[in-house]
Amino acid sequence: MKTLVDQLAQYAEYHRDGRNILTHFVGVPMILFAVVILLSRPGWAWGDSGLVVSPAVLAALAASVYYTLLDTRYGIALAVVLGGMLSVGVWLAQQTTALWLGWGVGLFVVGWVIQFVGHYWEGRKPAFMDDIVGLLIGPLFVLAEMGFALGLRKEVQQAIEARSGPVRHGARPASL
Repeated sequence: MKTLVDQLAQYAEYHRDGRNILTHFVGVPMILFAVVILLSRPGWAWGDSGLVVSPAVLAALAASVYYTLLDTRYGIALAVVLGGMLSVGVWLAQQTTALWLGWGVGLFVVGWVIQFVGHYWEGRKPAFMDDIVGLLIGPLFVLAEMGFALGLRKEVQQAIEARSGPVRHGARPASL
């Protein structure tokens, strides 16, 4: 299995334009939340506990285990984020089909539009087009970049930049 730095550095190679990274701060959470919402149906009650098991719960558990294997701190943070998204996703899944689909599809479409604007500025296609694992690494990348902006995990940031180069700020001609 690739290390945390391996995964983040590979993903970062497609994300060196600061504007693209900013679009990811909005677009990736929207897409992740949309997937959680859409996978929250069907849901099955787990005994008398009131716990609802759905494809979203199973996917979130699998993703959380993977993220935690890569890095305990990031894994726990993303598990908390996914838990919050799951609680809202379960609620939306219990509403009308129109409301559930409206939120799920709406967030998904708008999130991808934002992503493609960022990649236009980047001048490079999204990472998942070359490696499907990029879809799973996106939320981890956003969390890491948010932390870097706050001055956290400098050693991880330096290791990524040693492989992928620093983030560029300012306009650059885009070509997709």
